[in-house]
Amino acid sequence: MLGDNNNLTEEFEAFFTKNYPKVKAFARRLLMKEQDAEDVAQDIFLKIMDKPKIWRDPEQSDKYLFTMTRNHIFNIIKHRNIERRYETRAVAEWPVMEEFEPFDKLHAKELELLLLHAIEQLPPQRKEIFKLSRIEGLSHAQIAERLNLSVRTIERHLYLALKDIKAKIPILPLPPTF
Repeated sequence: MLGDNNNLTEEFEAFFTKNYPKVKAFARRLLMKEQDAEDVAQDIFLKIMDKPKIWRDPEQSDKYLFTMTRNHIFNIIKHRNIERRYETRAVAEWPVMEEFEPFDKLHAKELELLLLHAIEQLPPQRKEIFKLSRIEGLSHAQIAERLNLSVRTIERHLYLALKDIKAKIPILPLPPTF
């Protein structure tokens, strides 16, 4: 049985070596960024690694790989567009501090302190990424370059940071949904 696993591993390595450059090049053409293309290609091969029925069939594997890659990229682009719309709308719809009544200003200050406390409780790398994004206003690509991480890693950390903060501050008001 162990020999079968070694053979399967060798077959996948050969499949990976043959197809990874093609998948990465395809992703790079659509995403226009080397690091994003690498992330996508790695995601695709991780998803099919345990599915030999897919990658062992030479007639189906190419079509499946590129369809899967295309769909994965479309999901990334869709997610980025949703994030951008949310950020734009949130900034436009949230009231400016001067428009608050005195009680509201006090409430806003309390929320700000809760938020700062929740940020400080984040794991060190997640906190640094969150501050670079939300306080310094750096883009995901700029943060990735500065910290030598992938953009997808930055996006994941920001998602988890927001999730952690929301869990710690359930009373935090959110802008209307789309």
